[in-house]
Amino acid sequence: MSRARNIFFSLALRRGARSRAWGSLQRASKEELRAKDSMPPTTTNAGLHEFVARCVLAEYARPGVRAADLGSGPGAMAARLKSMGCEVLAADRDLAGFEADVPHRLVDFNQRDFAAILGERTFDLVTAIEVIEHVESPIAFLRNVGRLLAPGGIAVLTTPNVDSLPARIKFLVAGKIRTMDERGEPTHISPIFLDLLRRQFMPLAGTRLRQHLVFPPNGYQLTRQPLAYMFRVASRLLPGEALLGDNHVLVLEAQA
Repeated sequence: MSRARNIFFSLALRRGARSRAWGSLQRASKEELRAKDSMPPTTTNAGLHEFVARCVLAEYARPGVRAADLGSGPGAMAARLKSMGCEVLAADRDLAGFEADVPHRLVDFNQRDFAAILGERTFDLVTAIEVIEHVESPIAFLRNVGRLLAPGGIAVLTTPNVDSLPARIKFLVAGKIRTMDERGEPTHISPIFLDLLRRQFMPLAGTRLRQHLVFPPNGYQLTRQPLAYMFRVASRLLPGEALLGDNHVLVLEAQA
């Protein structure tokens, strides 16, 4: 009984630490947003850019780093990378609504060799925030991302978490993929399942996973309360990976 009690309290402390860390991140994110009202807008889940910046980019983005932001949209991530000191090139299929003060290239990410347009083995850091689910061939996209990376470079991708507990239940009940059905974004055409990504997509693309996070790290934004609370509790009890979070955050590197 003593050992079981100690395990329980240890888990509770760790979960409490995660919750406190996420609370701190949320407070910091709000302060950061207030301080940077001039940042271009984004249509991604609220707080996703801030989470990526603080939990991943803070380790890699610094003055002198050459960065490419794929699927830049209005330029929110490109502007953020510039504010962190990076030399940034933004890329997307058109310039509509682009507001960041960085160079921009027109690129179709369904083109099989788009890395050649931007510069192979050129970038220390590549970001693609909510992009891969829009492309026709995720493997070809990953292959091009790997080709963009200079030796030692890393790529940061995010994509809807179709492995989450709400997504699994939706598919079980309705046979539909969360955020990919008729209620989701119409241009979401390629769901990324973590197991398939690791076992098949990355080896075929010549990339490997360095780090995996989920956002939000302790729950869900896209699920109504009290269902979100019930799913959080259930996710602690059920086996499986990535049951929490609405988005995967993937840190990749090219295979040697």
